[in-house]
Amino acid sequence: MAEKTIVGKKELYDSDKIRVLEGLDAVRKRPSMYIGSTDERGLHHLVHEVVDNAIDEAMEGYCDTIDVVLHEDNCISVRDNGRGIPVSVHPQYGRPGVEIVMTKLHAGGKFDSKSYKVSGGLHGVGVSVVNALSEWLVVEVRRGGKLYKQEYCRGNPTTELEEVGRSEGRSGSTVKFKPDKEIFETIEFDYTRLKKRMRELAFLNKGLKITIEDSVTGEKDEFHAEGGIIEFVEYLNKGKEVLHPDVVYFKDRMDGVHVEIAMQYLSDSYSTRNIYPFANNIHTVEGGTHLTGFRAGLTNTMKRYADENGYTKDIDLAGDDFREGLTSIVNVKLPEPQFEGQTKMKLGNSEIRGIVQSVIGDRLKTYLEEHPKVADVIIEKALMAAKARRAARKAKELTRRKGILESLDLPGKLADCSNPDPEVSELYIVEGDSAGGSAKQGRDRNFQAILPLRGKIINVEKARIDKLLENKEIRSMISALGAGFHDEFDPDEVRYHKIIIMTDADVDGAHIRTLLFTFFYRYMRPIIERGYLYMAQPPLYKLKKGRGEQFVYNEKEKRELLDEWGNRGVSIQRYKGLGEMNPNELWETTMNPDNRILAQVTVEDAIEADQLFDVLMGKEVEPRREFIQKNAKMATNIDV
Repeated sequence: MAEKTIVGKKELYDSDKIRVLEGLDAVRKRPSMYIGSTDERGLHHLVHEVVDNAIDEAMEGYCDTIDVVLHEDNCISVRDNGRGIPVSVHPQYGRPGVEIVMTKLHAGGKFDSKSYKVSGGLHGVGVSVVNALSEWLVVEVRRGGKLYKQEYCRGNPTTELEEVGRSEGRSGSTVKFKPDKEIFETIEFDYTRLKKRMRELAFLNKGLKITIEDSVTGEKDEFHAEGGIIEFVEYLNKGKEVLHPDVVYFKDRMDGVHVEIAMQYLSDSYSTRNIYPFANNIHTVEGGTHLTGFRAGLTNTMKRYADENGYTKDIDLAGDDFREGLTSIVNVKLPEPQFEGQTKMKLGNSEIRGIVQSVIGDRLKTYLEEHPKVADVIIEKALMAAKARRAARKAKELTRRKGILESLDLPGKLADCSNPDPEVSELYIVEGDSAGGSAKQGRDRNFQAILPLRGKIINVEKARIDKLLENKEIRSMISALGAGFHDEFDPDEVRYHKIIIMTDADVDGAHIRTLLFTFFYRYMRPIIERGYLYMAQPPLYKLKKGRGEQFVYNEKEKRELLDEWGNRGVSIQRYKGLGEMNPNELWETTMNPDNRILAQVTVEDAIEADQLFDVLMGKEVEPRREFIQKNAKMATNIDV
């Protein structure tokens, strides 16, 4: 035993204090290291890990059907018709292969390039982590005409692998599990969230059929895309005005790396950010070398074509000009992906940049030469973008941090806070001068700044950058935040790490919030990604009875309070505008950190968010009408 050294009542850190976590104990002790978090995102990551194993079988050509079923009591099963997890005894460990896969980290066929040439897994911890973080898990294997079964509890086998009968039909595996409520904040699966991922996987794996079913509600969906990522782009551009009718598609293979690219331009979009990179079916939302290669190849090829064909005599085209209005899927599949972290947000393989750049360079050049009419409309759109960019350059100078607060006439005037530390500073963006005045009087001047806005800002979804920079309210926000704008935006320079949108609790207030969300999402997205953007939650009612009064924030709270107080002698004041509250009331209910309720704005699914902004804020009326008709029943608080 190691020696202990005592000094007074304090025990020094010696060898006997070192704890060795064997097997899956480390996963249960530090689950966030393996699945990112223990909230809803981490919970659904468990399903993704199991499905990814089935997808790996599909990419090898052994599986064409995956079935995902949500069962009662918060458990879920994933069934595939692949080869089935090996059941023979492992020569080194003396246990069945399926048990090794389920109970040991860094165990599996993905470390042997002969078993899986392409895989979404890098660390080899997927299904064993799911097992470790499940209250129970059951695995069934159909192999060689026989059916095998083994059960586990919190990562440990509770039965031996047993042959329980004959298997009908094709081989394959089924994993059914219940997440451990001791680990997760919630164990309720979101069908809609899982459905989005299954649809995405079907697009990325041409010909693969994926079904998802909720056995409790009866809801069921089936996804099957024979057109692969061509259909993916068509899905993303549904209901929008396209610049050319057909999706441009390239597919090639170099040095064992499969590259496929689908792209189509929209005539009514000014966004440059609708390029979605995937590596081995994983949406690498932070990009990586495949995205860098795509951008470089696109810019070089388009610019060379424009120069050679006389388009650029008096204007210089840049990368953003060729990406404006572009919707694209960049899908690569490679033998040994190097992702940053287990959550796989960014691809790091250096060789992939050159491969993707070469593929798009060769194939796009040929396409443009063979389709001169399509090339012409794309180049013309890029030229219009370049002219708008040039017109916006002078306006952008006004948004730079240096000296801007002294030189720009801010509408309503920014009331800044005295504390210069961004981590504790807050900026309230307030609807209207009246509410802005109350907020300025009620705030804590040490750390709370107030910026009132007059009316509604311009809808950035329908305007180019030069037009939106003419809008005083947008220029005011950019100036107050002090971090630049669009491609020059630097989130490290943001002057406030809490940016709080505070609008009236009515239809106009909701519209203003949506306009502001659209602006931040399209032109300052890192603010949302870093968790800096919030919505204030002002009270809807003030209830008074005798000398007592209480603020309530929704209809349910009002009903509960009325039931508690009784209905006699209760006066109810409905706040339809922030300006109806005096400074003290606004402080106590909406601005005081001890009492207020803030809703953080997040982007769980960038693809879905892009589509939603297009639907709600774009030019096309019909998709918006369909969305409203479909979701009208979800509206629980409507002012008429």
